[in-house]
Amino acid sequence: MVKKFTFRGYTLEELQNLPMDEFIKLLPSRQRRSMLRGLPPRQKKLLENLRRARRALKKGKKVVVRTHARDMVITPEMVGLTIAAHNGKEFLPIEISPEHIGHYIGEFSPTHKRVSHGNPGIGATRSSQYIPLK
Repeated sequence: MVKKFTFRGYTLEELQNLPMDEFIKLLPSRQRRSMLRGLPPRQKKLLENLRRARRALKKGKKVVVRTHARDMVITPEMVGLTIAAHNGKEFLPIEISPEHIGHYIGEFSPTHKRVSHGNPGIGATRSSQYIPLK
């Protein structure tokens, strides 16, 4: 049996039909405060680009929207789109699913990579080139 997605008791279709004010009331406190303060111009531009991508998706084109706005809260109208979020070095694509609703875009493009140091030897720094014989 497949479990149906719900967010605070609402299905995805109900969330997409809710007005933005009603949706904001369902968000956790940090995201709710962020949305109630209003959207800065870069987030408004992202929403415009996402709506343009939604129209292109209906025509059969697959569009990836690139953005630096990592602090944008994911809303139900973004579900199904691909957003490439900048992590400081490159744009990482994120396929938005219903489970992403209420999170920030930046949560899904980590800014740090795990450091895995190599072995000493040729190509290493002077101090770590030494390998004991026994």
